[in-house]
This record gives sequence, structure tokens and C-alpha cells, in this order.
Amino acid sequence: MPTLLDRLARAAGYAPATKAAPLAYPHFALTGEGRAVWTEGGTALAREGYQRNAVVHRCVRLVAEGAAGIPLAAADGAPGHPLPALLARPNPREAGTRLLETLYAHLMVSGNAYVEAVALDGVPRELFALRPDRMRVVPGPDGWPAGYVYEAGGRRVAYDQAGLVPPILHLALFHPTDDHYGLAPMAAAAVPLDIHNAAGAWNKALLDNAARPSGALVFAGAGASLSEAQFARLKGELEANYQGAGNAGRPLLLEGGLDWKPLALSPKEMDFVEAKAAAAREIALAFGVPPLLLGLPGDNTHANYAEANRAFYRQTLIPLARRTAEALGHWLAPALGAIRLEPDLDAVEALASERESLWRRVQAADFLTAAEKREAVGYPPEVPGSGA
Repeated sequence: MPTLLDRLARAAGYAPATKAAPLAYPHFALTGEGRAVWTEGGTALAREGYQRNAVVHRCVRLVAEGAAGIPLAAADGAPGHPLPALLARPNPREAGTRLLETLYAHLMVSGNAYVEAVALDGVPRELFALRPDRMRVVPGPDGWPAGYVYEAGGRRVAYDQAGLVPPILHLALFHPTDDHYGLAPMAAAAVPLDIHNAAGAWNKALLDNAARPSGALVFAGAGASLSEAQFARLKGELEANYQGAGNAGRPLLLEGGLDWKPLALSPKEMDFVEAKAAAAREIALAFGVPPLLLGLPGDNTHANYAEANRAFYRQTLIPLARRTAEALGHWLAPALGAIRLEPDLDAVEALASERESLWRRVQAADFLTAAEKREAVGYPPEVPGSGA
């Protein structure tokens, strides 16, 4: 039977391959336009997670607002560089904090974030965040992204990545099996997310149906057995009308010698509270948020909370802000000039105790000069305007 390759070869005018001439025609490459890919579950996962789950919603807000609240400053103190001013007011509708918050939220929900640069005379003047679910990558002949297509309101806008500054900056989290799209923390938390949502739905349905536990049907009729037709009918009615979270605790209408024997499972025995708490901890783990910051049961002391908050900044927020600052600087450098953006940790209140401890240790180091002490705490060796 001819293969697809044989049919394509005949259509192109080549003789089909045989045992004597297995390479009678050249190789064919079947390619197609890129398609929009979020993570497993796509917008449904975002809807069930961010829009309907309080733990996921709070994790995304904590990461996005916390990382966006870290100022990005020029590490080399480049005076008059246009990039900090552009990031402070990226477009007429948003301030810089709002733009960064949107980008970080997109990364948490979809694993991808896109920034569009609007240029005038080849110089970027405005920056906009684009929705990841509307964007798709168009791979080039070498497999790397050659362009992007954005669809909204029935319109398609194609972006060619050529030019001094490509119009689209694609930020993506690491994905081990995808060359173009990132893997969102929400996708990694899909299983505990389903458990958390299902437990909540079951508890809600149980309360709506008088909080009655499940039980067993006992047939006590003549012959103490059901015919196949009776059994099939009873099974179908149970599956259709009494199974699932939406039918939890729904009363049964018994007939023909059927008797209801409750199993007397208490809510504590079913352990929904602990199951939800365990699922919430796994969700927080995927997003890099200490469970303590979400109000989950644990050692909720003031000292532990402060330590968890510092760990949250050091392990989650600062690396995310640093990666984003580096990507923005490299992307816009050809048009705006080279600059190295770094998170300004001196402006982070949660790290004040670490900063004070460092200053005390450096101040007590008598073997260091004043310039060396300034450099050790992250300041230029010379005081601007002093000549010393």
C-alpha cells in the first residue's frame, strides 16, 4: 500500500522508492503554522485555578504584586538612561508596577508572558503586556521563533521578529518538553488543585443536602436477590441521580424491598479538612509561596512569619524580578543603549533586618577603608560629587 510519502513523491513528479532504489526521491519536511499553547488544560485550568480557587488566586497575587513591588534600578548607575523612565511609565494607560504585575501574573498562570514594544523612528516609546492565550509562536526554518501571531476580536496581527529591537519579548518559564512555550506553576499544581476544588464542591453539596453521609442499599425482598433487569435499572438510577459531588446526600426513594443502611461516616472520618489543607500546601509549594503566608495551619508565630516572608523574597520574588530585568535590558539595549537592571533590594522592607545586620558587620570591619565598605554593601566606592 502506498505510503503518504509515496503519494507526495508522485504528486511532485518523483518515482516512488523501491528496494533497489530506496532513495529515489528527496526527503519531505511537513511543517505547519504554530498554534497557541498554554499549559495542559489551557484557559480551563486558569478558570478553575485563578478564578475559582482561593489558594491559587492568593498565590498568584502574592507573587505578582510582591515581585512588581521590587524596584528595578540601573546596577551601574547609568545617569539619564531612558530605560528606567520607560519602565516607570510604559504606556498611557499603565504605570510600570501595573505592567510588571501583569507580566508576573501571566507567568504564574500560563508559564508565558509577552511584551510588545511600540517604536517611533526605531526607538521603543511604549510597552504593552499581551495576553498569552491569544498569542502563538511561528517557528522559522531553523526551529527558533521567527514571528508571533496575536488574535483578538476576530483580528490577527502578525509580528516579524526582524529589526534592531524585535517587537515582541517572550518571557517563558522552563518547560522540559516544549521548545517554545513555558510550563506554568499552575500546571504543576493541577492535581492538588483538582483535589482542593473537588473537596470544596463535595462539602458544599453535602451541606446543601442536609449533610447526610452515604450508605448502602440492602435488598430484603422474596428470594433475596435482584434480577438482571432490576439490578441494571437500580445501578443506572444511582449513577445518574445519586453519584458525584452535586448529588451528595440526596435522599433515595426506595421500593420493592429495598432498605437503606447508612454507613455513618462523619465529616471528620472523611477528613475533608485535612485533605484540603494538604492540597493547599502542594499548591503553595508549586508557586514557591510559604504556606505560612497563606494562613494555612502551622506554626503561625511572628518570628516564623517574618522568616517565611524573607525566604519568599529570596527564593521566589527576587529571582523572578532579576530574570525579568535582565530580559528587558537585553531586549531594548540595541535601541536604548546597554544597561544592567537589578532589583533594588534596599527598597524591600522585608529584607531590612538582613540589610541592617550586613551594615553592622561591615561597619565593625576596621581593616576596610570607607570605599571598600561602601562597595561591600552594594554602593559605588566613591560618593557622587564628593571626589572621595
